[in-house]
Amino acid sequence: MTFFDETAVTAADKTFFQLRKDIVEGVVLAGSKLSETELSTKYSVSRAIIREAINRLESCNLVERKANVGARVVALTPEGMIELYQVRESLEGMAARLAAKNMTSQEIDDLNALLNTHFQKVKTGESYYQEAGDVDFHYRIILGSKNRHLITMLIDGIYHLVRMYRVQLGMSGPRITTAFDEHRHIVQAISNRDEELAEMLMRRHIMYSQRNVETKLEQS
Repeated sequence: MTFFDETAVTAADKTFFQLRKDIVEGVVLAGSKLSETELSTKYSVSRAIIREAINRLESCNLVERKANVGARVVALTPEGMIELYQVRESLEGMAARLAAKNMTSQEIDDLNALLNTHFQKVKTGESYYQEAGDVDFHYRIILGSKNRHLITMLIDGIYHLVRMYRVQLGMSGPRITTAFDEHRHIVQAISNRDEELAEMLMRRHIMYSQRNVETKLEQS
């Protein structure tokens, strides 16, 4: 079951996906000004395509426009992160609760299989980087909620901004193994159809992640 098809149909789609990935991963720096001319050269597309990509990035909260400044990549700030994670904790907690109720047995098996592949990365202790989409634990649970409004709010709304904080500030050090263990406990609760526990564990997991990112922000 997938509500979100991210197949690049047009040149505009392809450019949007690539620019979004580059922003999330810090290739295009947080807080940097976006020049249509420079970007059209970099991505070998017209300025019109870049303009469309920037508009789409604004709608998923990765780009902001300011009077007399133009379009900029959002800055990663403690204040912005706290507001984002408050919303994330509530919505993803709800998603975990609904996933425990609504995911099929096959989807839960697939989620367990996904965690097993993640363990191969985690045991080396270097990184817990997850690509966007179906190979991301959080994405699977959001889709597993089967609630279209919730999925839209999370995936279209804040998912990639959350990933920006996670990728650039949250996926290294001791947090790698503890985050993986928290994921495993959440999946166990979902497997047991324990809706209340799944929500509580997801909320706690995101709260711990917030503290980790906050520490990294203070150090940067």
